[in-house]
Amino acid sequence: MSAAVGFLIVLTTVGNEEQANLLADELVVRRHAACVHVIKIQRTVYRWQGRVVDDNEYLLVSKTTDEEYPAVEKTIQELSTYELPEVLGFEVSRGEAGFLDWIAGNLGKDADVSDETEVAKEPDQE
Repeated sequence: MSAAVGFLIVLTTVGNEEQANLLADELVVRRHAACVHVIKIQRTVYRWQGRVVDDNEYLLVSKTTDEEYPAVEKTIQELSTYELPEVLGFEVSRGEAGFLDWIAGNLGKDADVSDETEVAKEPDQE
């Protein structure tokens, strides 16, 4: 394990699966995030415009860097249908060196990666 200077986990929420998939795809294709987990939340309770809202949402967990954070935030603001999108970045204090290198190597316009999409198969489907 090594120090993880400059790496971030960014959280955001969206209201439906279609928007979650769009945002996840765009963050990775634009090379602003190396990976985005899309997690269905069964219940979210929050206060909005003076009332309590009980809703279903999707949580997106993005792996990125300080350098790419402004582009991540801008992409979320651009594509979110929420009036005030949640964008929270958390510094990563430690991480496996190879994994951190993988994150860094998949970000930015100079990243040596393909934009070809591959659908992962379950082990028993091979």
